[in-house]
Amino acid sequence: MKLSARNQFKGKVIGIETGAVNAIVTIDIGGGNIVSSTVSMAAVKDLGLEVGKDAYAIIKATSVMVGID
Repeated sequence: MKLSARNQFKGKVIGIETGAVNAIVTIDIGGGNIVSSTVSMAAVKDLGLEVGKDAYAIIKATSVMVGID
């Protein structure tokens, strides 16, 4: 897989919360880090995403929000 995005994190799918149109896919990328993404149900099906399978969290953003308590 070749992509222009430099932030690519391989991990394991640990959760898929399905809705009518979208799903929230949660990926454990190791080191206690979890990444979640909202994707279409069509993408879940097309990619064959299932809990326990390997997947990549690929992040390409023009802005990143930062917050504190």
